[in-house]
Amino acid sequence: MPSLPPAVAEIRLAVRTALAELPEGATVIVALSGGADSLALAAAVGFEAPKLGLRASSLTVDHGLQEGSDAVALRATKTAAGLGLDPLVVKVEVGEEGGPEAAARDARHRVLRDAASDVAAAAVLLGHTLDDQAETVLLGLARGSGATSLQGMASVRKDDDGLRWIRPLLGVRRETTRAFCVASDIEFWDDPHNSESRFARVRVRERVLPVLESELGPGIAEALARTAEQLREDAEAFDEMIHETIEDIVEHAEAGISVSVAALAANPAALRNRIIRLVVDSEFGASLTRTQTVEVARLATDWSGQGPIDLPGCSATRVGGRIVFTASGR
Repeated sequence: MPSLPPAVAEIRLAVRTALAELPEGATVIVALSGGADSLALAAAVGFEAPKLGLRASSLTVDHGLQEGSDAVALRATKTAAGLGLDPLVVKVEVGEEGGPEAAARDARHRVLRDAASDVAAAAVLLGHTLDDQAETVLLGLARGSGATSLQGMASVRKDDDGLRWIRPLLGVRRETTRAFCVASDIEFWDDPHNSESRFARVRVRERVLPVLESELGPGIAEALARTAEQLREDAEAFDEMIHETIEDIVEHAEAGISVSVAALAANPAALRNRIIRLVVDSEFGASLTRTQTVEVARLATDWSGQGPIDLPGCSATRVGGRIVFTASGR
């Protein structure tokens, strides 16, 4: 009996490990684009899911952004059916808000959520690889948006309704997914957008990472992925501390929410800034820049009578021993 190609063995193991966390009888949906990453994932799911008593489907979203996208979607669907998955194609209209990439991503996410709800799926499986993670970390570093961006993508994320978003291949290199498809005689599609330098992610993939590998030595992508994992662990510990702290120092105020000045000032800067960002995000649905966060913190640590600070969706004012966040327009 011939031995299993290494790429096939690696990806099947990654998928089997991820699926083992799901209850027997559950349904999973593979987000299938027709590229090597998602097809390798679909093929491994089609092989492993029945052994674990799971039902597997695939969903291909045709954004209609490229000529021939309907043919690509149809080919992906036929391939999925041949791999033992129950395939579905959904065509969507993509808006322009935030640019074509963001709009397509948002539309895809909505369709996947709706499909998961329709079939009561336990999980949606995404084909992001270690290379995608490394690119995400570098893009976050370039934005200077702090540890939250440098955490990259979570291998597992659970929505409030219990739906899991799982990335089984987050520890697998992109070249391995291509080798899997070649070894399995699966024809895959190379998205032309993945070669267009107008996209920042493509420039990182084709220019920045190769230069780093050349100048600093191999293993850069793996090191970036490890960094993301470590930062995510740190963030989870911080989040636990923040939620415990917030219960004691936050109070609801008229038209907003308030935080104890003394408690904020007593905490380390890292924890203080996270508390401020979390309060504004959870109460007003807005994200603060570092500059805005530091200015709010100065109301507690370096107050000299400065007035209200205008923030996205709200304003922050020191009133006695508290910082009061009030919705804009109130």
